[in-house]
Amino acid sequence: QTYSAHRANAAEASRMAAAHGDRHRAAADRALADPSRRLLAFDGRGAGLATEVFGDLARADRVAVLVPGSDTSLDTYGRFRAAALALHRQLAAGAPAGTGTAVVAWLGYETPDTVSGAVVTTDRADDAAPRLRSLVADLRRITGPDARLSLLCHSYGSVVCARAAADLDVADIALVGSPGTGADSAAALRPSARIWAARGAEDWVEHVPHLSADLFGTTVGFGTDPLSPDFGARVFAAGDGGHSDYFDPGSLSLTNLARIALGETAEVTHD
Repeated sequence: QTYSAHRANAAEASRMAAAHGDRHRAAADRALADPSRRLLAFDGRGAGLATEVFGDLARADRVAVLVPGSDTSLDTYGRFRAAALALHRQLAAGAPAGTGTAVVAWLGYETPDTVSGAVVTTDRADDAAPRLRSLVADLRRITGPDARLSLLCHSYGSVVCARAAADLDVADIALVGSPGTGADSAAALRPSARIWAARGAEDWVEHVPHLSADLFGTTVGFGTDPLSPDFGARVFAAGDGGHSDYFDPGSLSLTNLARIALGETAEVTHD
């Protein structure tokens, strides 16, 4: 019933976008309104928000929540959905017999533009963190206490996950392509979860300065590199990919992210 209600909202948003001559958004919204889609949330205003489920959430024993980075909106939702689909296929293929899996693609906050001032501050992440905590609480009510939940957080999404991490009821938080978290160490995030980090060999984010400074009352930059020994995350191998390649089918990064989400942490490979 929840899914159908949000599909109806997406269909209405598609009609409104078409009436305003925005064919690209109309097509994106119309795709989300398809009867096959499982939407936990949808908001067609502005850049747009959506939370989509892949798999049977109510029966899932392993649930991975995918948190996107900058430049993710309903207009670019296709690439985010492709990452979620690839992850779900990897989980389903690797799960032990009888283990149910699900992926939740959470576009639940207004992501910053890559070329903008917002992308170098924690402001958007601070706004998003309570929403992510609320999502996890909702998922706990749907799945029950025995399901294993993990957050897989890409780029600026890693800042969001870090801001939400304190006492979050998840087993693992994986940060990939992270510019930093706004914290000096994994321990400073006060997580009950294990914190993982990885970066592809061709990821340009490696060259982002790991600095943090107060500027006009706003903290600019994200501090310690999550891959550094000083940060204290569990660093895992991500292969040779670039910033947008972490969820590519067949990639080492996707293989290791799936192992983390499945709880097969001893199988995770390291550089």
